[in-house]
Order: sequence, then C-alpha cells, then structure tokens
Amino acid sequence: MQRRKFLLTSAAVAAGVMWPSSRGMAAFSPSPESGWRTFEVTLRVEVLKPEGATRIWLPLPSMQEDDWIRPMGNVWQGNAAHARLLRNPEYGAEMLYAEWAAGEVPVLEVTSRVATRDRAIDLTHPVQVAPLSRADRRRYTRATRLLPIDGVVKRTALDIARDAPTDQAKARAIYEWVVDNTFRNPQTRGCGLGDIRTMLITGDLSGKCADLNALYVGLARAAGLPARDVYGIRVADSRFGYASLGKSGDISRAQHCRAEVWLAGHGWVPVDPADVRKVVLEEPPGSLGLTDARVIDVRKRLFGAWEMNWLAYNTAHDLPLPGSRNVTVPFLMYPQGETATGLLDSLDPATFSYRITSRETSAP
Repeated sequence: MQRRKFLLTSAAVAAGVMWPSSRGMAAFSPSPESGWRTFEVTLRVEVLKPEGATRIWLPLPSMQEDDWIRPMGNVWQGNAAHARLLRNPEYGAEMLYAEWAAGEVPVLEVTSRVATRDRAIDLTHPVQVAPLSRADRRRYTRATRLLPIDGVVKRTALDIARDAPTDQAKARAIYEWVVDNTFRNPQTRGCGLGDIRTMLITGDLSGKCADLNALYVGLARAAGLPARDVYGIRVADSRFGYASLGKSGDISRAQHCRAEVWLAGHGWVPVDPADVRKVVLEEPPGSLGLTDARVIDVRKRLFGAWEMNWLAYNTAHDLPLPGSRNVTVPFLMYPQGETATGLLDSLDPATFSYRITSRETSAP
C-alpha cells in the first residue's frame, strides 16, 4: 500500500450557501467574499481487462493560486507494484503514476483535498499585478497541436478583434463571439477534443467545454493575448441554483474545462463561454434563448468570474505520459491507462472503470 499524508493548510473555511428563493433563482454572482470551502475528492480506478503490463496516470489538483485554489495533499492506496507522484516540468501538471505486472488486476484509489474560493475581478478598476513572465508569455501565446494560431484561426481572430482598441476589448469581443456563434452538442463524447482548426474550417462550431473554451483560447492567442485552458472537475452543486453548473456526490462525468486570459492591470482573468452555452441547452425547460434572463445573468458574469464549486487540475497541452510507449495526450483531465494493447479509452467503462466522488468538508 502506498500513502502520502495530507499537507494541511489553515486558511480554508466552509462558505455559506445561497439557493434560489421561492420567487426565483438567486442572481449568479460569484464573489471571494463568500469565503473558502474545502473538498475531498476520491478517484477509484480499475482496469477490468488487463493485457500484459498496465500503467495508469491519474490527474491531481496542481494549481496553487493563493486567491482562489489551494491544493492540500493526496493520499492513495491500491495493489500497484510501484506508485509515485510525477510533475510535468513545463506546465507543473501533477499526476499519480502506477504500474502493474502482467497477470494482475489493477486497482488504485487516490483522495485529494483542496480549498477553493470564488473568483470575481472588477475589470473597471486596474490594480498592480506582477508582470507575466517571459516563459509564461511564450507558453500561453504559442500554438499547440490542436490550438493553431495561423490560417483560419488567425483570420477569424483578427476579424473579431479588428475594432477593439484595447486588450480587454479584444478579450471580451472574442468571448461574445464564441457565445453567439457556438452550440453545446450533447452527443459529443466526454468534454470534446478541442480541434479548433477543424471547427472553423467546417463551420461546425458545436461541442462541449474542451471544444468551446479551447476555441476561445486559440482565438485569443491568435489575437496576441496570452490565454490558457484550465482543466478540472465540478465538485459541488451551484449555490445559485443552476443545475447545469454544478455536480456533487458522484462526479465521475463532471469534468469541466475553463479558460483564462491575461490582461495587464488584472492578471489572469477567468472566462467560461462554454458554460453560457451549457445553461442555454440544459437549464429547464431546455433550449433557452440568449435573451432569457438566466442566460443574460451568467453571460455577464462568466467574463471575469467563476463560481468555485470546481477544482483545477492543470493547464497542460500536448502532455507526454511518462513511462508510456511515447503517448502524448492533448490534455490531462480524465484518468489515463495503458496496457500491452495500447492506450485505454477513458470513456469506455467496459474496460477502464473509474468512479469519482466529492464531499465538502469543514476547515482542517
């Protein structure tokens, strides 16, 4: 049995909850003043049909941002011959890696603790923030395999932002364009893939969060703005009553990718056009119009704010899986596994079974 003791902090406290009143839904208004909340998230994975040696990589909360997320450690157990924490040197993405010899039925469970606090940035009042490092500016303005910044992506970005006089205006114009022109497709597997060039060439701007928010990030980079996807998972219901914007208990299918854009005077600014489109599709009775009051409410606030009933894993793109047979994944938001037959399908419970649960806890 492998274990790692929790690394505790003392800054996290549980926040109050605001549910819709009998007169209607509460205003969607994430605020740091709501306080810190702590969550315990447990991921248990089994490989049901192992062939030969097996390797598994599980994403762990990796982002340490004092204003809104603080990882508090991990503990794991299982029957792996070897298990250890790994950290990608470029993005800082952390994962639990484990391996088994042929003939074993792999079982691994990891529990992570994390403290979160809502984010809300007043974009009308710039503040003094440390400049973005050269390394981060290069990292978050360059192309990746699925996020090209030339060709149709560049042309689209420049067309959207051509009348925007400032970086903030460019960032908002791209956000509004993505909300206006994309659609959430419930038939998309998982969270989507994020192949934005194909989306723009074909004109099929549908998908889920890893498609729609990736489109925002790619367009922002093509317009010269540092931007990044943030891969994570929902861990609690929305306290503002939006059923589509939260998940508690069994969160095995609650993975969610968000986005950030860097603006001088504000730093990393949270955005989430994909969740606006999720509200359009999924809030009762479904297929709401963009003029619905609930859509207007979240659209206004998801440029500059996040409700932190969600934890962040990492911001990594094109991530090599250490110890694999030269496997690189577009992003690490789902458990990954490999046997002698190759990479397992993270969305196929017949061969790669996992369950993720969340529980809100009191302060340590």
